[in-house]
Amino acid sequence: MLNFVICDDNPSAIDKLSKMLNSIIISNNLKGEILFSTSNPNELLNFVKNNQIHVLLLDIDLKSSISGLQLAEEIRKVDKSVYIIFITGHFEFGMVAYKYKTFDFLQKPLTRERFEETILRLYSDVFGSTDKYIRLDNDKTVIKENSIRFIKKDGMKVIFHTDTRDYETYGSFNKISDMLPYNFVRCHKSYIVNILKVTDIDFSNNLILFTTNDKCYIGPKYKNKLMEVLNNEYFTNSLVSVDYAK
Repeated sequence: MLNFVICDDNPSAIDKLSKMLNSIIISNNLKGEILFSTSNPNELLNFVKNNQIHVLLLDIDLKSSISGLQLAEEIRKVDKSVYIIFITGHFEFGMVAYKYKTFDFLQKPLTRERFEETILRLYSDVFGSTDKYIRLDNDKTVIKENSIRFIKKDGMKVIFHTDTRDYETYGSFNKISDMLPYNFVRCHKSYIVNILKVTDIDFSNNLILFTTNDKCYIGPKYKNKLMEVLNNEYFTNSLVSVDYAK
């Protein structure tokens, strides 16, 4: 469990950031909570002195006599291990911020994708996670490999259907297929399926089904390859049911 603290001079920014962080924690099944949030630097410093926190989300311009950078310096005297993430519109302070062992420096307006990448990387750094990720859009978006149900080619776009949402990008479908691990199988010219997410396969109608009522199609060209993979006991045991009817 990670304890988060937020400090920003704007209460609406705190509210928005809190909702975004809670959403990321829930959607990625992470263990964490927001322990405290404030727009008052002195309140924050007092809280840090009297409570154990793991991650501090900190603005730089706090509309106060003390800046976020000065606050970080004071906090480092109290706790050398806390992870500090600056979230600010003042990107010119980026190099100075890393003086205080900053984990990341995020620019406002903050997107969920950029924030999620940082939070996932943070958890990986803290707990040594073995989760693997796929990076999209010149590394701006990261997706957990094991959250992907299937990938669909739709014209020039490639759509990643995951446990939480869909991600759209542009790229070579063949190159994406080549970089994926063995549990991702090309089942159709326009579909790549994660076998470990499949709940039912109906060969009579050439359909692959998931718990979400999503479906993939099986192309004749790819059917034999799919059958070979399913004959592997490891994958067969992971399926809820398979209809092998012709």
